[in-house]
Amino acid sequence: MALSRAWLSRPRGAAGGGESTRLLPQASRLVELPYSSSDDDDSALAGDTDLPPAEQDPAALCPVTPKPGTFSQCVRYLAFLWNLLFLLLGLLALAVGVWGLLAKGSLRGERLAPLGSDPMLLFVLVGLGASTISLAGCLGALRSNPCLLRFFVGAVLAFAGLEVVGGLLLLAARHRLRDALRDALLLCLLRYQEEPDLRFLVDEVQRSLRCCGLGSYRDWEINPYFNCSAPGAQACSVPASCCLDPWQNGTVANAQCAFGALRLGDAAAGAVVHLGGCVARLSAWLRGQAGGIVAGAAVLVLVEGAGVLMALKVLGDVAPVGVR
Repeated sequence: MALSRAWLSRPRGAAGGGESTRLLPQASRLVELPYSSSDDDDSALAGDTDLPPAEQDPAALCPVTPKPGTFSQCVRYLAFLWNLLFLLLGLLALAVGVWGLLAKGSLRGERLAPLGSDPMLLFVLVGLGASTISLAGCLGALRSNPCLLRFFVGAVLAFAGLEVVGGLLLLAARHRLRDALRDALLLCLLRYQEEPDLRFLVDEVQRSLRCCGLGSYRDWEINPYFNCSAPGAQACSVPASCCLDPWQNGTVANAQCAFGALRLGDAAAGAVVHLGGCVARLSAWLRGQAGGIVAGAAVLVLVEGAGVLMALKVLGDVAPVGVR
């Protein structure tokens, strides 16, 4: 362009006018050369570049989350409601356990030692674990969060694995369950007056199975409060739950119906309390409930499996195509 201006600014003469006329097309070609060569270079560069189609596609570099359909949306909300139900049950168990610990004063400073043996601690642990896992499932399904969904699936599978291992151990050690059951009931008899939970459990077992003691009603002599040498009104007695008729006039519980039962002979005591022990009755009851226990375990496995399948479906819908 500068060259063309220089030639145009020269004085016009006879010879100069003809020379400038001949050089104008050449200057125009000089001006157009950079533009044409640049276009050619760009086209050549684009033609020489041999990239795979996946690298040239911007959508391939950034995985795109597919839009879920109607069925996927239904599964997502069903998974949310499913986990919400178990979240509420877990919170209920947690509240019952904490309430029991607070009511008995187990959370105070002077009661921290026996806290590990408190039955209410089982409610706290089960409620805390169930509510945590269910909360992860709820938020994962509601927010379409792959991390929470993976945590939920892993936790449920781990819990199911522990259930299977526990069932196999119980099946392998079924012959030792009678001795373990006897030791547990013996501990309940010794701490009957000290632990309200154990007292409630023993009373319910004795009333439901219509039994008294471990092997017989005289097993209550090992309790320091019911022993005949113990001071107090409960000496040589058994709990009121051992009575044949623990109700007075059919409406009011008679807490003194078994007072002095250990001083009586078997014939006289048989008219007041149950003579048979609870170990044999409880073992027979457990054998009779084997079908119900297996059915309950199967239902629990199906519930856990349904939760895992729904979580995997939601996870498959929300996971990007390149991450699957």
